[in-house]
Amino acid sequence: MVLCELAAANATNFFLTWFVLSWLGLVVIALSSGCVFYKWYGCATYETWRTKINPEYPSPEMVRGEVLATLKGMAAANLAPSLSLYLTQRGASRAYCGVEPHGWAYLVASFVVVVVASDVFEWAYHRLGHVTARGWDVHKHHHRFHSPSPFAVIADEPLDQFVRALPLLLFPLAGPVNMDLLFGTFAVLFYVYGVFLHFGHELEWPNAHTPHLNSSFHHYIHHARSVIHKPYHTGFFFQAWDAWTGAVYPIEAGPTCPCANCARARGERSRSRWAAVAVPDYGVLLAPRFWLGKAA
Repeated sequence: MVLCELAAANATNFFLTWFVLSWLGLVVIALSSGCVFYKWYGCATYETWRTKINPEYPSPEMVRGEVLATLKGMAAANLAPSLSLYLTQRGASRAYCGVEPHGWAYLVASFVVVVVASDVFEWAYHRLGHVTARGWDVHKHHHRFHSPSPFAVIADEPLDQFVRALPLLLFPLAGPVNMDLLFGTFAVLFYVYGVFLHFGHELEWPNAHTPHLNSSFHHYIHHARSVIHKPYHTGFFFQAWDAWTGAVYPIEAGPTCPCANCARARGERSRSRWAAVAVPDYGVLLAPRFWLGKAA
């Protein structure tokens, strides 16, 4: 009942609710994107590099751009959930707190509905960003991060993130939904999976050859190959929607497969090649002068 208590405490102040959610968002980003970045980029080793999809590392300037875009995106993304909490406290939505009055079965069923419906919503809106000129004008800014790091999860233009957060407002207006379940699903499940999609390294599973689920490789391909009128893997969790529209990137294991697992199998991730890789000094990200565009 954390969010219900938050809404009650700030019932008359929409902007205070937005401020509190923004600070909570910073904590989630620091604990997820920040820790993963530190491990896989700041402390890169030969073993971690062997799983990196793109064998090159992004520049500190590129990472700085991701972080700054993330801050803008987060500010916009918190508008819809803040309004949702505001309306909930005034009885203007069908949101509820706790398990009752609908019970555990409804809670579990609503979780499944939230995940699937949100995934379809994300896929549909993301696809519009690639198949329409107006959508691409907004979304193309996210694609300047062609080889993203974990900080790129919500490194979008504010309009993109505002729309993507709308389910947090629309679902409680459409039907009864537990607010802690809804917000927790977006803050933990969706954001953490977003970190996986953007962290630029490949796991044993899910990987490039895993059917039905989008992996970090599929999202890397999305960043690297998708442009206007050429969408690949605009879905979030599931590939079903992309398969339906013919937007699954064709890939087969073998000598031409660009995934990290196949590259290792071909002997392309040797220690001699690792010795030639330039890993940037990401320590400059801790220098205030660097964020002002000056030499650290």
